[in-house]
Amino acid sequence: METLYALDVALFRAVNDQTGVAFFDAFFVFLTKFNQSWWIAALAAIFIFVRRKWEGVTVLLLCVVAIAIADQTASHLFKPLIQRTRPCFELADVHLLINQPRSFSFASSHAANTAAVATVLFFFFARSRVLDKVFVWTMSLYAFLVGLSRIYVGVHYPSDVLGGFVIGILSGAITYGAFSYLWKNVIETRRLKAQRHNPTQKT
Repeated sequence: METLYALDVALFRAVNDQTGVAFFDAFFVFLTKFNQSWWIAALAAIFIFVRRKWEGVTVLLLCVVAIAIADQTASHLFKPLIQRTRPCFELADVHLLINQPRSFSFASSHAANTAAVATVLFFFFARSRVLDKVFVWTMSLYAFLVGLSRIYVGVHYPSDVLGGFVIGILSGAITYGAFSYLWKNVIETRRLKAQRHNPTQKT
């Protein structure tokens, strides 16, 4: 455990010690603060609706569900359970670029939430046309950079972010899996039964 912790600290230092370059400081603070970068999510939502029309509403709702699962798991299950102190409180000479969060460190809810969205979008867009593939990989890169930003600004260890990514991926996969199961085994089954009882119904 001590070796893993030492590796975690070393990786944290490797990222956090890069602060001081104005462009990167501003860039990662921008990514880590949703009140500044919210328009990225807004543009993504517009893209989803334009590409998928009313099906896009379903995709957006599933993203919201996945975020809720990921956030509750990271913030209300693991943080009080693990009770890990943030590096900005535990280590000396941390370059802290934002106000010190008072919650626990593991796992990163920022990483969990963005990874959850990226996972849902992957299931819907990864096998589509080139533009959709570019979109989903862009959102995956965005999720990675948001996670990296939490280390860069000094509020999370790399393992916190990695744990958040795992939580987010699982939350997105569970959300999509549950939706897919309900669609195929409940909604479609009922629709087919209704068609059998009413052969004149249009498909």
